[in-house]
Amino acid sequence: MTRTASLALAALAVAALAFAHPHFNKTVSTTIGETEVSVSYNSTDANMDHVEGIEAGTFVSPRGPRLNVSADVMAGDMTIAAGEYTIGVVMGDDGSWSMALHEGRIPRGEMPDMSKVMKLDSRYSDQMGTADHMLIDITAGSGDFAGKPVLTIHFGNMHLQAAIG
Repeated sequence: MTRTASLALAALAVAALAFAHPHFNKTVSTTIGETEVSVSYNSTDANMDHVEGIEAGTFVSPRGPRLNVSADVMAGDMTIAAGEYTIGVVMGDDGSWSMALHEGRIPRGEMPDMSKVMKLDSRYSDQMGTADHMLIDITAGSGDFAGKPVLTIHFGNMHLQAAIG
């Protein structure tokens, strides 16, 4: 009986792993002028229940996606210095969102140092469809950002773009 129970438990564990929700480590990279730009992130679920509980002014970064730039790049009228940044978002008082960068990595479980956060000139929309998992890319801009490379985050119904380079 014990052996049968152990085999059944092992079979259930294997089945659970086979049907587990996958999360992928992703890297997107490009060259802007002479500058290498890359984004590394994990395709986490878009947990909109968690988003509803976020207070205005809080830097949020699901699983700490990272932006690396090999040389200084412009983001609107701001300079992003060469180095590594944690990509995140900050909710405004009006419920809209801005893309933001935190200098360096934020250790898991630690609060971000808001003095190291720079809000980027961003375009926010909740009308671009739904992404069930976080998507981050570097693409060609449109509208106000036409002709510029943009960093794009799509998480649930949140869609943000910020011009870089």
